[in-house]
Amino acid sequence: MDKLIYTAASGLKAHLASQAAIANNIANASTTGFRADRVVFDQLKVSNSSTFARQPASESLADFDRRAGTIAQTGRPLDVAVAGEAWIAVQDKDGQEAYTRRGDLQVAASGVLETGDGFPVIGSGGPITIPPAQKVTISPEGIVSIIPLGAASGAPAQVIDTIKLASDKGTKTVKGNDNLLHVEGGGTLPRDLTAKVETGALEQSNVNLTEALIDMIENQRSYEVQANLIKSAKDLDESSAQLMRLPG
Repeated sequence: MDKLIYTAASGLKAHLASQAAIANNIANASTTGFRADRVVFDQLKVSNSSTFARQPASESLADFDRRAGTIAQTGRPLDVAVAGEAWIAVQDKDGQEAYTRRGDLQVAASGVLETGDGFPVIGSGGPITIPPAQKVTISPEGIVSIIPLGAASGAPAQVIDTIKLASDKGTKTVKGNDNLLHVEGGGTLPRDLTAKVETGALEQSNVNLTEALIDMIENQRSYEVQANLIKSAKDLDESSAQLMRLPG
């Protein structure tokens, strides 16, 4: 009986986490560069003695959908879509290096080049700072150049820095609550010297709303099954207690 209750309760907890992930995906269906969260359920493992293994069937493992989203043309000079599987290096809220596919870049009032959600973009020596300029361009290799403010007509562009495009191949990475990619256990990803970006374009969210809504319905039904297990266990326990009270 205790095993039944434990399994059902673990299932309820896992399905709640799954429902939260699905709701987060739906909320970010239009967020630039967003990669969908997902929850994977382990299979039930039973030993030869018919006892449960340490991980119950309902335990969930958080991950995210690593497939790229569709590319939409914007024509905006500071919009970049990363080709292939490289990532744009940014500085997270703790000052550590993290990674994103969000390429709607902008120059903050402080001059720092940052993503649309406010994370500074990292170059060869830290966050990239843009001096006052009348024009900012980004090459397919991620090289950031400017035409200085007040420069004469036809003046050549000046190279400021190169956006760090990183590769996560061979490195275990996880997605944080800030929607950024982090190296598991700390550390940084190596620069991908072959990575390219497409300017004037953005990678869209890879969330499929139809699939997300179906997943939400299926998850809700599974949650109800786990809840009914607890109710059945309660009824069985009450029946057993009633039998114990019968006069001999």
